[in-house]
Amino acid sequence: MASTSVTGGDGYAVGSIDGIGDGPGFRKIRRALGVEHFGVNAIILPPGAETGFHFHDEQQELYVVLSGTLEIRFGDGSSHRLEPGGLARVDAATHRQFHNPGDVDAVYVIVGAKDGYVGRDAHVPEGDERVRSGL
Repeated sequence: MASTSVTGGDGYAVGSIDGIGDGPGFRKIRRALGVEHFGVNAIILPPGAETGFHFHDEQQELYVVLSGTLEIRFGDGSSHRLEPGGLARVDAATHRQFHNPGDVDAVYVIVGAKDGYVGRDAHVPEGDERVRSGL
């Protein structure tokens, strides 16, 4: 595995998927960046590969495809093809499986959490009006 390449400061950590691992499989983003309030991983799925079906007890997951093609299959027999920028929200108990039907690695990020949305709690530092304009 490649050495972890993460830079951190007071209240932040910055890295890349390639900087926290190599080869196919899981990249533990949560561990590498010190994320504490939700689960987050990346998966590199080689062409033709597929995962087994799985489900969760509690956490809802969001899947975001960064590159390649990902087919997500559900326990009800349905399947959906996701291209870069494709999104899927899956409830904890829903059975899901992933397949890469493409000819390049599929790279996707999974964010998992439980117990809801915090709400809009952002604040603009005094003297900085850029955020107020929506940027």
